[in-house]
Amino acid sequence: MPSVDVVIELSAEACLSHYEGRAEQVYTWSLDGRRVVFPATALRQVVTRDGVHGIFRLRFSPTGQFETIQRLS
Repeated sequence: MPSVDVVIELSAEACLSHYEGRAEQVYTWSLDGRRVVFPATALRQVVTRDGVHGIFRLRFSPTGQFETIQRLS
């Protein structure tokens, strides 16, 4: 299963727009400089009152479909 580590820095307000469905995708950068896109619904697993802040590991299927998100720091 392919994975990529990304930095996500989203305020609580930005997370709300993702949660309410006004934003369907999250765009961020991997630690090695690649641009990464994944479904905004994944943030529901890691959002806190302050938003989403930190480094996360995203796992994808062999065909490139998002599967899981895991907080690393």
